[in-house]
Amino acid sequence: MTEAHFATLIYRAPLLTRGLRAINADLAEECGKIRDFDVPGQRWSKDNYPGGYTSYGSMDRLHRFSSTFDTLRRRIDRHVARYADALEWDVTPDQLAMTDCWINLMPRGCAHSFHVHPQSVISGTYYVQTPRGASPITFEDPRLTKMMAAPRRRAEAVQRSHVRLKPRAGDVLLFESWLRHEVPPSRIDALRISVSFNYHLR
Repeated sequence: MTEAHFATLIYRAPLLTRGLRAINADLAEECGKIRDFDVPGQRWSKDNYPGGYTSYGSMDRLHRFSSTFDTLRRRIDRHVARYADALEWDVTPDQLAMTDCWINLMPRGCAHSFHVHPQSVISGTYYVQTPRGASPITFEDPRLTKMMAAPRRRAEAVQRSHVRLKPRAGDVLLFESWLRHEVPPSRIDALRISVSFNYHLR
């Protein structure tokens, strides 16, 4: 008998069951305004996010800056509580708090290489705009560095070293913050817009 252990859980669900188009239109408009306003962020992005814009290096607590993003935070809180329950964590929802929240605008050529989110416990992304052909998010098997002599898997294998997910606009994606992930270079001109965030344990 073969048993599965040490599963890595990734959560994906629509933010709401209705009204997403209007919510995303408002968020996309506000994201554009923030980018135009955030001159320090534009400079930071030029060096650290070539070709695109992120408020990570300048305005990374948007849920405390904007009522639009604080409303988004309250809606994401419910999903984080469900995810923590699926992880079987011994915590209450009020012990998990959003600490960081920033936006990412990715045009053609923009990419975000493999990284983790140190010191937080749950990280995630809300997808505002995912045009056809937009880059997926790629997750890396956390055991990869331990597989020194493992043979190559078959092409049709379900268990893969990297998993690529293509969320739709309106989706919330959550994962434990230690899980390495990246967004490969965009191959389209249309903007991929997302809101990323971290949750810490109070």
